[in-house]
Amino acid sequence: MNSGKKQKTADLLTMCIKAGRTVKGFDSSKEAVEGGKAFAVLAAADASEKTVKEIRFVCGKQDIPVIVTELEKAEIGKLCGKETAVMAICDKGFAGGFQKIVNTSEKE
Repeated sequence: MNSGKKQKTADLLTMCIKAGRTVKGFDSSKEAVEGGKAFAVLAAADASEKTVKEIRFVCGKQDIPVIVTELEKAEIGKLCGKETAVMAICDKGFAGGFQKIVNTSEKE
């Protein structure tokens, strides 16, 4: 496991939460995607296969990336105050930041 990638993801998610640019939970994230407010969706590492499959389906219709992070639901809960498997990112810059973390780490 790349702990640097995990820490970068946690740091960026913390900034995103503080900026008020996240939507927590599956149903709320789905609404954000369908409403055109989400630019990316994060899924926890321990999210169920069914949850990831369903959010990928919803996001696929809107051409929005789903990023499965190395953070687990409990770790996300510590950052945002609510244990959740899915979070929508409602800011283009933050969404790009998460994709950059994923893409950079894959090359290493």
